[in-house]
Amino acid sequence: MIPDVINVVAAELAGDLRIRLSFDDGTQQVVDFRPFLARSLHPSIRAYLNPDRLFDFRIEHGDLVWGDYDLCFPVADLYRNQLEPTLPIGVAA
Repeated sequence: MIPDVINVVAAELAGDLRIRLSFDDGTQQVVDFRPFLARSLHPSIRAYLNPDRLFDFRIEHGDLVWGDYDLCFPVADLYRNQLEPTLPIGVAA
């Protein structure tokens, strides 16, 4: 069960488009971003398949973010280690 409020407190590279995340309840996850990024149809998101770009993240107010919120995931999704790309309107899963 996910706590009502959860924050990312630490993040470090885990290699090959993976980031090890630590949450404020002591939980850790190694999140593999490759499947999410590779399935995305949006070129601005696919650009994060470049490790140099993906690994240029920061923690801000308990969120893991890139750029000016160019890429940001719900903390609950990171906590569950379940990232799903958003499909453009009109595209079936």
